[in-house]
Amino acid sequence: MITRLFLTAFVTAALPVWAADLQPLFDGKTLNGWKNPYPWGKVEVVNGELHLTGEKRFFLVTEKTFHDFIFEGDVLLPPGEANSGFMFRAQVTPERVLGYQAEVDGDMDRNWSGGLHDAGGRTWFISPIKGNKESEAAFRARAGNAFKRDDWNTFRIECRGRHIKIFVNGVLTTDVEDDRDATGVIAIQHHGEKGQTYRFRNLKIQELK
Repeated sequence: MITRLFLTAFVTAALPVWAADLQPLFDGKTLNGWKNPYPWGKVEVVNGELHLTGEKRFFLVTEKTFHDFIFEGDVLLPPGEANSGFMFRAQVTPERVLGYQAEVDGDMDRNWSGGLHDAGGRTWFISPIKGNKESEAAFRARAGNAFKRDDWNTFRIECRGRHIKIFVNGVLTTDVEDDRDATGVIAIQHHGEKGQTYRFRNLKIQELK
C-alpha cells in the first residue's frame, strides 16, 4: 500500500477553477439515486436540501459507485455537539459504511474539517496523523479558519487514481496519495445525536475518464 502526504507550499492554496459541467447527484426534489442502508434514520427533502435526522449514526449513500471524479457538496451542521463527513470511494456492509471520509468537524477546538479519515480502518492515518503533534499542527496551518461552524460550508473532493485532494470553502486542506480503495459510493453522515438534523445541498459530481 502506498501512502504519501504532499507537504507543499499550499498552506492556504486557492481552489482551482471550478468545473462548469458537474452533474447533480441530488435533484433537490426526490431521493432518486440514493438509499439508506440502515433500518433506522430519517431522510427528508426540504426546500431543495437533504435533511438527516436520527438517534443513531447512519449514512445516506449513492446507489452508484464512482472511481475518479470531482465532487462538490454543501453541509450545515446542527448546533451543539455535531460531527459529519462526506464518505467517498466507500464500501457498504450490513449497517456499516467504511472507507475514506472528508471530515466535517463541529469541534472547533480540534478543527479537523477537511481532514482525511479512514472510517473502520486506519482512522486518522495521514492528514492529520492523530497523536502526531507535528502532523496535527501542519494540518491546522493548511486548513486555517476555512471551516465556518454555524454556516454552510462547501466541500470539494478530487480523486484521480491514488491522488486525493480535499478543499473546504476553497482552501486545500488535504493533498495525499493512497491506494486503499479505488472505487465506491459517496455518502453523507448523520453522527447520531438524538433530535439533531444535518443538512446537505448542492451535491454534484463530474466523473473523470
